[in-house]
Amino acid sequence: MSAATAAELRQKLAELISVACDGEVSAERIARDAESPLAVLGVGSLARLRLIDAIEDEFGLFVEADDIFEALETLSALADWLGARLEETQ
Repeated sequence: MSAATAAELRQKLAELISVACDGEVSAERIARDAESPLAVLGVGSLARLRLIDAIEDEFGLFVEADDIFEALETLSALADWLGARLEETQ
C-alpha cells in the first residue's frame, strides 16, 4: 500500500470513528493522536461496535469482532490491520 493510500485510509477511518462516536470525538483529534488508545480518546465499546459495521459497509468486508479486537486499540493499529485485509482481498 502506498504512503498516500495509507494516509487516505487513516483519514477515512478517523472519520468513521468520529461518526461511530456521534461526533463526540473529532476526526481531526483521532487522526492527530493516531497512536493513542481509542478508549483514552473517548471511543467507547458501543462506538467500536458501530465502527465494525461501518468498516463492513464502507469496505465490503465481513469482520469478526474477535479478528479486529486488538486492532481497535489505536487508529494506527486499525489502519494497519485494515490495510492488510484489503491487500488480501485484491
